[in-house]
Amino acid sequence: MTIHAKTALIGSDWVSNLRVEVAHGHIQSLASETSALSGDTQVDVLLPALGNLHSHAFQRAMAGMTEMRAAGRESFWTWRTLMYRFLDRLTPDHIESIAAQVYLEMQEAGYASVGEFHYVHHQPGGAPYNQVSELSQRIFAAAAKTGIGLTHLPVLYTYGGVDQQPLSGGQLRFGNSANQFLKLVEECRSSQPHADSMIGIAPHSLRATSPADLHGVLGATPDGPVHIHIAEQLREVADVEAALGRRPIEWLLNNVDVDDRWCLIHATHMTDSETRGLAHSGAVAGLCPITEANLGDGIFNGAVYVEEGGRFGVGSDSNVRISLPEELRILEYSQRLRDHARTVLVKDEGSVGRALYTGAAQGGAQALGRNAGDIAIGKLADLVAIDRSHPTICALTDEQLLDGLCFAAPDGLVTDLWSAGRHMVRQGRHIERDRIIPAYRSAIADLLADV
Repeated sequence: MTIHAKTALIGSDWVSNLRVEVAHGHIQSLASETSALSGDTQVDVLLPALGNLHSHAFQRAMAGMTEMRAAGRESFWTWRTLMYRFLDRLTPDHIESIAAQVYLEMQEAGYASVGEFHYVHHQPGGAPYNQVSELSQRIFAAAAKTGIGLTHLPVLYTYGGVDQQPLSGGQLRFGNSANQFLKLVEECRSSQPHADSMIGIAPHSLRATSPADLHGVLGATPDGPVHIHIAEQLREVADVEAALGRRPIEWLLNNVDVDDRWCLIHATHMTDSETRGLAHSGAVAGLCPITEANLGDGIFNGAVYVEEGGRFGVGSDSNVRISLPEELRILEYSQRLRDHARTVLVKDEGSVGRALYTGAAQGGAQALGRNAGDIAIGKLADLVAIDRSHPTICALTDEQLLDGLCFAAPDGLVTDLWSAGRHMVRQGRHIERDRIIPAYRSAIADLLADV
């Protein structure tokens, strides 16, 4: 398979008339200043596609259902209660159909891969399925249908709070002991949707596991990505500090070997010292600006983090809205609103859109354990093409294109997308759209029939 692009971003250089040869999911050769040949897929602007490093696919079906104000002050914790009630109705078939819809939307938005932070493991009430990985298998099936690159992250969720209280209510579907969790991970490793798939682990948070279990699971899984929710909410920070004697990120950095296989999701509430420690660890900060804004989490300490050379990526988390440009836009705009400044998340000087896009491409690939993030020989062919003729970016130079994409463009500029060479989006539409969307609508109708 060969792609011909009028313009493409290779490393830090914009090149013209690039031919990209792809075989076995990887980029085999690159040649610029060449003409298109018969059989080439011809596109306008070719970019490395981002990985969506944090998703809870099932929450997509809740989008728009939790925006009504009830008596008292709404918060993350009241939203979580509603989420628990919702997931009690989810069947394996629902989960597969919802995940397929989510992954279709991600690819049409420009994401070639996803990190599925998967914590719904059991039946309502907590009884395991006959196959302990049943619901992970449904995620695999959704990834196979859509062709998206998958880093599957089974979640260790053992306790209902940082004081190790028992699970209750909706949490019962999440629960595993450390030993049960390791059996789940092993079963997941035996069946994956694509050769480029990856299995990592995800201790849910310091409030949902214990130090002993965390160390035990890490010791048993020395390779692959490790993702953890950390310091998302002020109450969480206070609870962890009261129980463990340190703030969440401070405790993690002091007690665990946090390195480049780690991705700390949210990392919202950090002191400057914690921010510098995270940046210097080599880990990735997994930022989900749309969801963090929706839930009122707070604003990431981005200026200090970028100044210290910290790595970051973005994810759609609750999937209340799946928009790659908007994730990057809100990430930067939140910094500007807090600091009363402009162009915050670029170190020294240069295009902030480029810093955001390329930083998220490389950080997301690292967090997902995926050999991607650049257009380079030997890398996975995770590629996205956009339409330069769109009115919002047609006046821009090459150097301005990513600023236009991040700050001026609407959704819908993606014309083509490849996930490890699988050409899943063509002319702006996922090739399985007409099969996946009706199945999603049917699942939602069935789900809502019991409400």
